[in-house]
Amino acid sequence: MLRIKNTIRFNLLVSYLIYLFVFAWGKSLAQDLPHSLPHLPFHLTAQPWAPMSYSNRELIETIESACKAIALHQDAKGAIIDPYLKREHQYSTPYFAFAVGTLLAAGKGDDLLQAGINAMEHSTLQVSKGSKYIADEHGEFFIAPLANALDLYAPHVPPAKLAGWTDRMKTPLATILQNFDGRINNWRTYGMKGEWIRGNLGLVDKASAEAFIEKGWHEQTQRIRIVNDKWNLYQDWSSDPQSLAVEAVGRGNLIGLVMEQYTGASRDELLRVVRKGTETSLLLQSPDGQAPSNGRTDNHVFNDVLYQLAFEVMAEDALANGDSLLAGRYRQAANLAFLSIKRWQRTDGAWKGSFFVTKNAFDPAQRIGYQPASQWGNYNGAVVMHLAEAWHHRKSGIKEAPSPSEIGGYAFETDPKFGAFFANAGGLQVVVNLRGASVPKYGLSWTPLGVIRISKVGWDARLGPSDGMHDLVVGDDVTLYTANGEALDTYKPLSGVTFGPEWQEQGRWVRIADLPKNYQIVPEVVFVHPLLVRFTLHYTYVTGRGGPYFSQEFTITPDAIVTRMRALQKTVHGVTVPLLENDGQGLHVSISDKIVRTRYPEGTDEQNYLSLNQQSTISQEAASIQSTYGWLKPVRFQTNEPSTDVLIYPKRRQDPDAHEVLQSFEWTSDGFQSVLGKVSGTTYLSTTAAGGEGDLMDLTGDGQINATFDKRCQFFFQLSDGKATAVEVDREVTLWLNGKKYSLTPFEPIYLN
Repeated sequence: MLRIKNTIRFNLLVSYLIYLFVFAWGKSLAQDLPHSLPHLPFHLTAQPWAPMSYSNRELIETIESACKAIALHQDAKGAIIDPYLKREHQYSTPYFAFAVGTLLAAGKGDDLLQAGINAMEHSTLQVSKGSKYIADEHGEFFIAPLANALDLYAPHVPPAKLAGWTDRMKTPLATILQNFDGRINNWRTYGMKGEWIRGNLGLVDKASAEAFIEKGWHEQTQRIRIVNDKWNLYQDWSSDPQSLAVEAVGRGNLIGLVMEQYTGASRDELLRVVRKGTETSLLLQSPDGQAPSNGRTDNHVFNDVLYQLAFEVMAEDALANGDSLLAGRYRQAANLAFLSIKRWQRTDGAWKGSFFVTKNAFDPAQRIGYQPASQWGNYNGAVVMHLAEAWHHRKSGIKEAPSPSEIGGYAFETDPKFGAFFANAGGLQVVVNLRGASVPKYGLSWTPLGVIRISKVGWDARLGPSDGMHDLVVGDDVTLYTANGEALDTYKPLSGVTFGPEWQEQGRWVRIADLPKNYQIVPEVVFVHPLLVRFTLHYTYVTGRGGPYFSQEFTITPDAIVTRMRALQKTVHGVTVPLLENDGQGLHVSISDKIVRTRYPEGTDEQNYLSLNQQSTISQEAASIQSTYGWLKPVRFQTNEPSTDVLIYPKRRQDPDAHEVLQSFEWTSDGFQSVLGKVSGTTYLSTTAAGGEGDLMDLTGDGQINATFDKRCQFFFQLSDGKATAVEVDREVTLWLNGKKYSLTPFEPIYLN
């Protein structure tokens, strides 16, 4: 008996030691990001940087032009009638009313005054009658905009009319909400925010409003959805993986709640988690301003508006707390989001000023990438509503600073419930879905498995691609139903497209995006610096189905990405390249024996995929798949060499041509080089930046060391015409540069003559 006990103790000890070893080893593989994200320490950028600013005037003019387009669809009662549904839909009318009120507060929109008054009259009347009279029983969404609009219209309507609206907005919450104790996903956050606004305005009892909010926070799942998340992102629990698009809805409402001066018992905790979650979201934003592409309702234009609003609010919060750098980063991120939104504002005929619902130029009647709730009226309403909120919050003249997605220097996973991975070097971002959606939501598979987004500072990331796709076709796996419970059709997963491996099974080609039920991706982070990020994606099956394993190495620099993929068993395989060929307008697509490229007809940016193998074939026989962004052509790179090597080159106008890059590319003993730059071990050198980890550097590429440190460190040089103009390091070191001595302090850039 004693021997058995000692054996058990010994085995437990061995297991514990193995655990410690694996834990320590694992920690070296995954970047341990700072607790206070995104205070990633470096400040310098790999490319010359300038703020992408917009003025309050431009913001108001954008709201005004959209409101004029929406007003064309208002009926005599004041309701906004969706031009495709031919009826009022959800919260279109109260959102329009608030946006027009904001125009009036800004001294604009006089010609929309009556339309705004009519919308207020109609929507407040619906609220007073209760949920059955509210469009689609969306009472949660009505409370905040209508309550906040009262003061906006006060100078413009007779006191008696304002008093009538005010009295209607005192309607008990239980009358307004269709399901008072249900609808506790992100819908509950709308009610919490709105009820506190009513309490602040004296429309309802403040203590009762607080009790409703505290119950929602502690007893109706709102707390656990965001507090338990690794990075305090909001989990809607409405899909698997969780949706990073819907995430911004719940977190945004909680931000609005605390910034409306919520004084309840949970205020401090709420403030802490929304601050951390929003700092995290700075790393999720693409360098061209887009919100992350993952989960149901992704790639809708209003996703970017939610990010813009959150960043504007938190910029003011950071400034008020004395953190001018974080405030500047938030303001720049808000600028980027707004410019991304503007890309989708229409200029054609009667639709001028309105917005596409999803990020493509197809006729909205085709509903490309839509969920059932995606309609012209409500989502144009959401855009103008949140733009108007952003205008109210954008109060201070904050000096912009480079956003984290423009600086780079990170590689990390979200909470496993979201299952996404983000890596960024010098403003070139790669986004990976580590898990795919295996159960359709609204008949769509919103989260395709694999690399879904490649974006770059100052470059049109639609070409990236900006998303992948997992298609559904008629089959016998999943039954879809109407809202009334009637069976529509049966579907099964058939075909997907992301950047990643594909292989032959029984004579047919299978892509990694085809198999979300069976495969997952495990990332291994190797090296992280603002100019150089290395990681490996391990593609592995997780079911009894079986299949080949693959490993794909990624080296990200500010200028391009080099990937090397290997199959771990003998199998016929290749790499899928998703090529955007049409998003409602045809793109210029070119496929040669070594280079695949695409660009917009009027564009100067282009995406290039270059085969780095000596012997390779590029196949394009696979059918195109329509994603939210447009038609993606799966192009297969294949070789008989040990690895399939592909260089991804997002080219801007001023950059070298892809042929010049390919002709100049060569592998070296510790990396590779081309006209774009040179990777040597843990350092990178380009025409605008140099750095990495070490104690010396050749800044000109002539073989002569001209920068030496007294100890190994991470360092970053900005360059101009072959000369260093700025330097930043991660620890106290002494630098000798071209014969001059500099004493450097951690993360305090010095600028050189």
